[in-house]
Amino acid sequence: MITDVFGSFDEQVRTRLSELQAIAQSGGFDEAVELMVSSIRNGGVLQAFGTGHSQAFAMEIAGRAGGLIPTHAIALRDTVLMGERPASDLAGGLLERDSNIANELWELHEFHSEDVFLIASNSGVNGSIVGIALRAKEEGHKVIAVTSLEHTNAVTPKHPSGKRLAEIADVVIDNLAPFGDATVPMGASGAEGLDDPDGQGVMGGAVSSITAAYIAQLLTIGTAATLQAAGETPPLYLSANIPGGDEHNDALKARYGERIGSMA
Repeated sequence: MITDVFGSFDEQVRTRLSELQAIAQSGGFDEAVELMVSSIRNGGVLQAFGTGHSQAFAMEIAGRAGGLIPTHAIALRDTVLMGERPASDLAGGLLERDSNIANELWELHEFHSEDVFLIASNSGVNGSIVGIALRAKEEGHKVIAVTSLEHTNAVTPKHPSGKRLAEIADVVIDNLAPFGDATVPMGASGAEGLDDPDGQGVMGGAVSSITAAYIAQLLTIGTAATLQAAGETPPLYLSANIPGGDEHNDALKARYGERIGSMA
């Protein structure tokens, strides 16, 4: 029955979100929140980066209603919109696996020493992801990683350094996605040579985007709550679609200028 599939996926998602909530409640996100609070207090910007579906994590961090204003999303498309690459370079997955793209992206943006990088990647091994993390560390920035520890530890790094995102970051948050991301068995694959040690066949119901978005929101409200508890007003976006939203946002965005320009 199709409703059985819905129920199975619901359980997979709810179980993971409950576990993430418990981790946050027990202080498991505190180190990341402290880095974010310190960055904001010192005039820094939270730099978010992800490729593929992990771009959704960066969009949850940067430039959205209820989110922190001193945030900025770095994206592979910046090399086309702000750089000199043709749009055709964005087709397929070659660019996210390019270990040299990090330096190209770096030159397109303004980074300050107080900035903290939040980098999301389910596999944590692609060249662009590892490259940005390494460059950030080389430049003296703190790095927060959101990745699947189960997946990243089961695959071979693709960056020439031989490193995984989780091995570079100062703080690592497990998105709790399984190897391969999907969670619901959907029958035999029909393809020869499939690496399927559990005999489950093809899978559906990917969860990494859902858990990463939840993590992004937990980090955001954790940061805002910490600032509020210290008597500071959290610099949060209001929806541009409510009266006074633009005026509120524009006044705070002016403090950061082009540093948050691409997503603000």
